[in-house]
Amino acid sequence: MVAHDTVGTTRPQTEIDQIKLSLQSHYDELTAEYDQAVLQSQVLRLVEVGDTAGDDQADSGTKTAERDTAQSLLRTILDRRAQYEHALARLDEGTYGWCEGCAAAIPVERLEIFPSATTCVTCKQTRERRAA
Repeated sequence: MVAHDTVGTTRPQTEIDQIKLSLQSHYDELTAEYDQAVLQSQVLRLVEVGDTAGDDQADSGTKTAERDTAQSLLRTILDRRAQYEHALARLDEGTYGWCEGCAAAIPVERLEIFPSATTCVTCKQTRERRAA
């Protein structure tokens, strides 16, 4: 699933088109998931607004936790969708499948598991160690 092979030559257009279809499909699924989560969040807010009479601290805390969870889900979906958007842009640029850190080819197996990967395993591990 890379736009280049290990020698740096371009993959056939049919393969690039197949990769693009797969990435776009993931992006579209995340967009639909986001739209559904936004709708659920709006319903939750409407129920909250109409059902606050008699709330005690525990009820308020539960509603706050539910609202925070819904917002966290929306952010997570948007982050994942942005990763696929970035992968699609890299595919169009011809840089998809190459590590942004060291410019080495990202193993096909890694891209099959994590299609929006932008780094090889070594660079990813280095970033994670630095962040810890």
